Amino acid sequence: MVFPQRRPPERPTASTFAQVLADNLGHPDGGFTFAHEHFASWAELSREALRRGRQLLRSGLRKGDRVALIVPEQQEFVLAFLGAVSVGVIPVPMSPPMGLGKFEAYCEDSAHILRAAGARALLIPRSLADLLNPLVHAVAGMQVLDPEDLFAEPLPRNAPQPEDILPEDVMFLQFTSGSTAAPKGVRVTHASALANCAAIIGALRLERDRDRGVSWLPMYHDMGLVGFVLAPLLARCPVTFLPTLRFALSPRLWLETVSRHRATVTFAPNFGLALAIKHTPADELRKLDLSCLRVVGCGAEPNHPETLRSFTTHFAAAGLRPGAVIPCYGMAEATLAISFGELGVPLAPDVIQTEPYHARDLARPASASEEHVAFVPCGRPVAGHRVLVVDDDGNPLPERHIGEVVFQGPSVAAGYHGDPEATRRSFTPRGLRTGDCGYLADGILYVTSRKKDLLIVNGRNHDPQTVEWTAAEVPGLRKGNIVAFTRPGRATEEVVIVAELRDGDAAAVARRVRSRVQTTLSLPVADVLLVPPGELPKTSSGKVRRNKTRQQYLQGFLHRGALSGAH
Repeated sequence: MVFPQRRPPERPTASTFAQVLADNLGHPDGGFTFAHEHFASWAELSREALRRGRQLLRSGLRKGDRVALIVPEQQEFVLAFLGAVSVGVIPVPMSPPMGLGKFEAYCEDSAHILRAAGARALLIPRSLADLLNPLVHAVAGMQVLDPEDLFAEPLPRNAPQPEDILPEDVMFLQFTSGSTAAPKGVRVTHASALANCAAIIGALRLERDRDRGVSWLPMYHDMGLVGFVLAPLLARCPVTFLPTLRFALSPRLWLETVSRHRATVTFAPNFGLALAIKHTPADELRKLDLSCLRVVGCGAEPNHPETLRSFTTHFAAAGLRPGAVIPCYGMAEATLAISFGELGVPLAPDVIQTEPYHARDLARPASASEEHVAFVPCGRPVAGHRVLVVDDDGNPLPERHIGEVVFQGPSVAAGYHGDPEATRRSFTPRGLRTGDCGYLADGILYVTSRKKDLLIVNGRNHDPQTVEWTAAEVPGLRKGNIVAFTRPGRATEEVVIVAELRDGDAAAVARRVRSRVQTTLSLPVADVLLVPPGELPKTSSGKVRRNKTRQQYLQGFLHRGALSGAH
């Protein structure tokens, strides 16, 4: 079954983002607002990016070379990234260290990315140079650039000129989050980036004279970079950036910034909505006016129906419209966006029967009296693209049959850098095999789980998100810090839940988790292991790493600091 397509977006006149920057030189009328209300117009951003690009060429870099960016400050990141893009140097966005906790693991993961990217240079601010010295020494032959020195110098007249940049050239490497496997570098081309940005602009109906964005999303993540830097640059739609760390320390600042700047579009993962609810008490709602918001997009991780419903209900008192919360679906391999929910339409999860879902991969609507599970609609594919659901042999399935989601269209990236085997498996002639399971109903996509994360117990399929969300209902656990997986058993796979304990008696909480999952889902749980906050392995964007957690559990590593286990 294939989705009906949205109306095709307007084709951008530029064929590369280097041309977008050149076009924006003539537009001083809007731009980005960074920390401390520092405004940079489209013309100023382009002028400075073009200057910095030629400085990168002066440093010895050439078209096609990879330069890794570990640049925490948002304006500096944007200018360095666009500077590289403007001259054909390929930027590799990377996360900065979030603190000294698990610093050794951060260095190991970052060294893997630098080697996998074949980075010729690493751009890091002077303030991080000493801290990141172990990382620099772990990767041989890599040039280290100090942006404060490099970009402060005046550009001489004889500075190198950039080579021609083509639509099929790689624009940047976006490393996957690593939540299900080792991070891989997605080769995003100028053509795929422009196609996806144009599709986003069309799906959200962005209008430069009406719309304004607010984002706290990390710029090294695809949703923050493509969604709130590149698409707004193409649309010339102004954006105000809230530093990610400020959001993490005070989540209420996000919607306060939306209210103050009268933003119409903002996005967050599911956990961001949950944090906003938790940190904005009812007596603070009267200080907010969210009637300006047309779109609160929610993606980047599985969307919990209850979280989206609670967000809509909680912030209705601040003027949030019922249809403003828009679930979406995407991934780096698609550049970013695959599908969006309908604008202005209140959320309506699909409630399906439990038995056919688990036993026969069927999504049959459930009546009020039947055991059921609910999934959030991820909407229809972005314009000019198609989504299919296929069986293991790649054959399209009828509606309400669960299979693998496949994405087709010009936004699909050009494969994984330096990994032809992984490219062959995922980037097929029939489209991008997403590795996600889902189904179609009335042309709407519902994503149920990662294919490789399915819990198969006694021949029945269970998606880990439903197990984790059910466990999260038990008081004392840290929501969003729960992982469900299976371990080998005598007769069949056995379910294990590992979670971070927020408060309460560990043994009692573990017993309640096991009881809640078994009672609610009729799923036996072999072990509940509770660990202290911060112990679960996570990606740079804060997602729990399910495979890594399972590996550490089986190796006994997590048991060392465990607070309780219910074997």
